[in-house]
Amino acid sequence: MVTGAEMLSVAAFAQGRHAQAFPSFGSERTGAPVVAFCRIDEREIRLREPVMAPDALIIQDSTLLQQVEVFQGLQRGGYVLINSTRSFDELGVGDFIRQFRRERLCNVPANEIAMRHVGRPLPNAALLGGFAAISGLIGLDSVAHAIREKFSGKVAQGNVDAATEAYEYVKREIEELSHVEAG
Repeated sequence: MVTGAEMLSVAAFAQGRHAQAFPSFGSERTGAPVVAFCRIDEREIRLREPVMAPDALIIQDSTLLQQVEVFQGLQRGGYVLINSTRSFDELGVGDFIRQFRRERLCNVPANEIAMRHVGRPLPNAALLGGFAAISGLIGLDSVAHAIREKFSGKVAQGNVDAATEAYEYVKREIEELSHVEAG
């Protein structure tokens, strides 16, 4: 997630915004859950502390949903993107999620998408593409730019392809939801 937050900040910066990304590590053991933050604003960001009331959550590991208070402080109009093939109900968060705007919530099979394009279950790029689709806060072109700044060659192209597939997947999910709600 640290790399994902860094690439998100680069994508925002590429669109002319101010951004900062930083991880939060505790004294936990190796392999413990890691939290990474990214702030994006139209103005210079002077704040340097952890984000206590996020506007968006990108959850890379859905097994943490029952172990850690990942939704703590999430704003009512916030965005939630979870790396999972399972529904919110199957993940055990359906009741909680119902208090949020449904069009700002999505699960995306980022590991599977990454396997197809990168050959390994590294979901960062796919999650960034999905986040661009669900939030509109960054564009897919900016995500591709950030990926190409971090990686090169086939690795970069595979990650751009993963981000693009996830972007299209989330856009379809949102469109299907709007058809169901309208019908």
